[in-house]
Amino acid sequence: MDDLLRITVAEALRLPDMQRGLPEVLTCPDALDRPIRWVHASEAPNVASLLTGGELLLTTGMHLGAGPTARREYVAGLAAGGLAALVIELGLALNAVPADMCMAAQEAGLPLIALHREVPFVKVTEAIHTELINRRYGLLQEGDAIKQRLIDLTLAGEGVSEVLRTFSNIVGNPVFLESANGALLFHAGCGDDLDAWEHLDRLGAGVILEQPVPMGHAAGSGRLVILATRRTLCELDQVALGHAASIVALALLRAREEEQLIVRERGNLLADLQDGTLRGVDATRQAERLGFRIRSRSLMAFAFTEIPECPSPTRAALVADVQRALDGLGLAALVGGRARRESLLALVAVSEGRARRELADEVAAVIRRAGHQRHPTSRVIIAADGPAGWSAAGDALSMASQTLTCAAALPNADWYDATELELERLLWALRGEGRLGEFVQRTLGPLFEHDRNRKLQLLPTLEALCLNGGRKAETARALHLHRQALYHRITRIESLLGISLSDPVRLLTLHVALRARCCVTEEQRPNS
Repeated sequence: MDDLLRITVAEALRLPDMQRGLPEVLTCPDALDRPIRWVHASEAPNVASLLTGGELLLTTGMHLGAGPTARREYVAGLAAGGLAALVIELGLALNAVPADMCMAAQEAGLPLIALHREVPFVKVTEAIHTELINRRYGLLQEGDAIKQRLIDLTLAGEGVSEVLRTFSNIVGNPVFLESANGALLFHAGCGDDLDAWEHLDRLGAGVILEQPVPMGHAAGSGRLVILATRRTLCELDQVALGHAASIVALALLRAREEEQLIVRERGNLLADLQDGTLRGVDATRQAERLGFRIRSRSLMAFAFTEIPECPSPTRAALVADVQRALDGLGLAALVGGRARRESLLALVAVSEGRARRELADEVAAVIRRAGHQRHPTSRVIIAADGPAGWSAAGDALSMASQTLTCAAALPNADWYDATELELERLLWALRGEGRLGEFVQRTLGPLFEHDRNRKLQLLPTLEALCLNGGRKAETARALHLHRQALYHRITRIESLLGISLSDPVRLLTLHVALRARCCVTEEQRPNS
């Protein structure tokens, strides 16, 4: 990586204070592009142990009279310590640099420079350090200018994509924004740069620069990467990358906050409709302000949630995903949520001639897909009611929410129809009363006891008989049984329960008890 914060040996030799010493390069003239990180003036023979790499060492050579072996060891130690160059001022201790030192420096690849005239080392040190400080200041100024340019973009309302495109143009290389799990969120550059991105982690440190980017609550950190496919990386790129990563993080946070505010505002309207505090003309006027303008007089109401529930930012993103997907399908929709631990709500316009179930299937598929993408481990539950006009839209949302509450205990379904679950909602409303559990146990207890210890269970037979209205032929077909086998099971059930399944009232009672099993609390649940 080019180093804008360091002056090279060649540049240091051209400084006026160094030129006054009449410098002569004795060894390795092709290594004068080495960067100088700092300057030391020392006469100590063990100075090599103090080096950290990249220093320019100034000396008069007072300690170099110990003989060729000591001098060669001295030079080798300096080279091993990463010295950028050795400068020896002649006249005070040495009239000429010993040949053995020159040979040792040449072998070690260390530039060795002789000063033929005395110069104050403090002046040389000050001149080089001033140059380093000036470069640091200039670098910071350039970095601040880039930072301000990117900030101006965000203040002008530009999103992350435009910020990254501008940043890519500034650094002259493609840039990539990755999520916490390494997925590519956006890249700015040419299309063929994507091929290089796939091998990013195998590329050397001199080819890429990266900076962590916070992705929000519980989401971890992604990263912003510069890939050197156009020009060599430099210190300014590293400074600019730090600024860009912070600005991108803030832009992502702002986008999430805006998204959450929009979701919350839509959710407030839908919740007010559901609660009955907003109706009729006021409801349509507020919906129009939020962009929900429809000609249809019919609306389908949806309520949905995830089990387990996602964090608030994920829920907001889920709602936004659903809204965008429905908009993309040409469905006029209003999707939102008010607070955690409440169901998410949606109103979808029903176009003329559109079948109710077909529309519900399409909307439910969108919600499930968005839920799986945002929170793959959650189960998405969806309930629907309607169609209804604006005057009854709140009631439809309420029915959908109530249905959603009891649907969590029901067998999995693509979506739950509120019009088909009146009994379940009634039973769910009674779930806190111990009498419901007692009713289930009293009505079905002998069957629970029978099925607990036997391979051939009778509850599925009773459920099929109830679902088919007591019609034995349909029940036999549903269970794939011969009629005689079914009659035998029915006789066994009647014997255990002490009733006749031909009695429609008794059969209805059993059907209600079967439906009530999923509504009773855990403490009330029979040991079935």
